[in-house]
Amino acid sequence: MSARRVAIWGAIVAVAGVLAVVIVLKVRHRGVTLSGVVLRQDSDARKQLPIAGVKITATEDGRAAEGESDTSGLFRLNLPNGGWREQPAVLAFRHPGYQPLDISLNMTGELRIVRMTPLPVQAPPTVGAHEIEIKDVRVRYAEETSTTVSVGSTAKTFTVPNTGNVPCGAKPPCSPDGKWKAATGGVTIDAGQGQQFENARVSCIAGPCPFTRIESGDVPRPGRTITVTVLNWSDTVTFLVEAEVTRGMPSDANRQAYPAIYGRAMSFTLPSMAEGPSIEADLGGAEIVFPLGPALQLSWAECTVQIGADQTKLYRCELKPGYHFQ
Repeated sequence: MSARRVAIWGAIVAVAGVLAVVIVLKVRHRGVTLSGVVLRQDSDARKQLPIAGVKITATEDGRAAEGESDTSGLFRLNLPNGGWREQPAVLAFRHPGYQPLDISLNMTGELRIVRMTPLPVQAPPTVGAHEIEIKDVRVRYAEETSTTVSVGSTAKTFTVPNTGNVPCGAKPPCSPDGKWKAATGGVTIDAGQGQQFENARVSCIAGPCPFTRIESGDVPRPGRTITVTVLNWSDTVTFLVEAEVTRGMPSDANRQAYPAIYGRAMSFTLPSMAEGPSIEADLGGAEIVFPLGPALQLSWAECTVQIGADQTKLYRCELKPGYHFQ
């Protein structure tokens, strides 16, 4: 081989080496986004409610990033440039009502499902060993209408079982990006002859909700039947379908709905035009009306509200110590 060819090959090898180093450095210094969902730990998938307000701190080799879960339990940590991809990071999850949790994660891009164990509920001294019983819970609200009358309401829950982080392998159904094995499930509800559903709303109330998609549309149209189909590409989720049953006759605008109650928590949704919501319940043997104002203050529960893209409001309320649902 001539000296000229040797020199050319040497230059090519040198350039290739430089490019390899540049690529490695770019990969090393590229930021990482870690996302997941924080849920309540429970053997019943319907009670694995999302936990909002969890403080999350990620640390690795002196680097740190912080974030907080939203009302659906979703969190996203934007990890700064550095060696986050090269070794596990330690994530600390903290919430006043739950046991502290520290886990070590590799930056593999999997869907992260974190379950936190609730702290034992301690009854206040004034209550002692006896909790106050809450039963016959109803939700009332007002809505402008002049053509239909409400003759009842319906609330139906259904689960879509699945196991997360299982590769799809090009065998549908899969996640939208085609990476993970998914499952589909749903429900069909009939309002009955001469009646139709209105103000139908569909909400995910338990499980890794951000990793689901409503295939049949977020807002079912008014009609005699409601059909909801859901695609789930992570662990088991629970959905709640609610609607008013109406007839075509004059009526006032008063509406009534029933929440879905699991354990010490209840969930319900209200349509975008709902006004003056209140909760009626039998509290310790007495019928009481509790106005649900903007502050969401109840003497017996802590409530949060999540507003959807269509302005539908999803309420979640968890009992305070000293109370229990019948």
